[in-house]
Amino acid sequence: MVRIKPFRGIRPPAEHAAEVASRPYDVLNSREARDEATEKSLLHIIKPEIDFEPIADEHSQQVYDKAVENFKKWRDEGWLVQDDTDKYYVYAQTMNGRTQYGLVAACHFGDYMQNKIKKHELTRPDKEEDRMIHVRNQNANIEPVFFSYPAVPEVDEIIRRVVSEQQPVYDFTAADGFGHHFWVIDDEAVQQRITELFRDIPALYVADGHHRTAAAARVGQEKMEANPNHMGEEEYNYFLAVIFPDDQLQIIDYNRVVKDLNGLTPTELLEKLTVDFEVEEKGTEPYRPDRLHNFGMYLAGRWYSLTAKPGTYDDQDPIGVLDVTVLSNRVLDALLGIKDLRTDKRIDFVGGIRGLGELQRRVDSGEMKVAFALYPVSMKQLIDIADSGNIMPPKTTWFEPKLRSGLVIHSLD
Repeated sequence: MVRIKPFRGIRPPAEHAAEVASRPYDVLNSREARDEATEKSLLHIIKPEIDFEPIADEHSQQVYDKAVENFKKWRDEGWLVQDDTDKYYVYAQTMNGRTQYGLVAACHFGDYMQNKIKKHELTRPDKEEDRMIHVRNQNANIEPVFFSYPAVPEVDEIIRRVVSEQQPVYDFTAADGFGHHFWVIDDEAVQQRITELFRDIPALYVADGHHRTAAAARVGQEKMEANPNHMGEEEYNYFLAVIFPDDQLQIIDYNRVVKDLNGLTPTELLEKLTVDFEVEEKGTEPYRPDRLHNFGMYLAGRWYSLTAKPGTYDDQDPIGVLDVTVLSNRVLDALLGIKDLRTDKRIDFVGGIRGLGELQRRVDSGEMKVAFALYPVSMKQLIDIADSGNIMPPKTTWFEPKLRSGLVIHSLD
């Protein structure tokens, strides 16, 4: 049983939506954010260091204060306005002709604490604390987290009816070519039915936004502990999420590039790889892995197919089956000497949205010596790992498109 509810969203009037909406805080650096931010962009609220010259330390008190000042300004200017009544919302995204439909809802922090909202990645305390400061200062969840749930046909049908019978209140294509579409569900009977249906769902799964989820839950717990008259249904018990059915989501590849060969020559590395892999040269055109346990490798101007031999993976173990595990154990650690993916500066990670050409470019430039392309993790693998209580290795999943921030905000009041 998971607890969700409708809420009084704070959101832009339709004429401002496309300009207010922004990419999330963690997918662009401060310089990129300044270049991208227009007058009404939410980037001034989620990355307010861009309003200083020179760009300020994003963890400084003046920057945290600026975020609060800007949030108030956006509401005073009418660029963000709160709905009069509780609502659910539908948020759909279109990429490459494929559309996924999510329910925007307020989720209960207790479900995260009780592992009914399940994670698959570790979080860093410093990043959690930074997000907590923003939530505390704003008394709001400015940016949503990205959850998934086992698809429920009746929920699918409710959303299908909303989308087919109502005009979207927002409908625009962002600069990156991704479409964003937004509907309001204000029928109380429909809202009640959605809430009831989610009570029968055993768990939600964090797809993207582990630090924001942990931070929001901890702020909710802080507010509960500080309130001697806590009842359990106060707005601070809930935080902002967009929840997608698992059968609509697609995880894309998350690839690796390495700065050196750990003292090996390309020929020596290829020879050592034959112990655990079937190695096949593929020429100069990028090679994309086409199945589980198959990898692409770019080395010294050539692409190779690496197919893991039986015994190098464990299909009965939710971690042992992952290609990131096979690559980490059999290549990065054993051959290239990379022991800790979180801290080793010799390795970098490249989201599949950038394409295999980015891997080739970084090796050809001399910045890196070898690149590895991985077959994407499946939603089933993610759910199996979360259900088993395990944690995925770092940089395993990449979800695209990212949620736009600023289409709706949840106040903790």
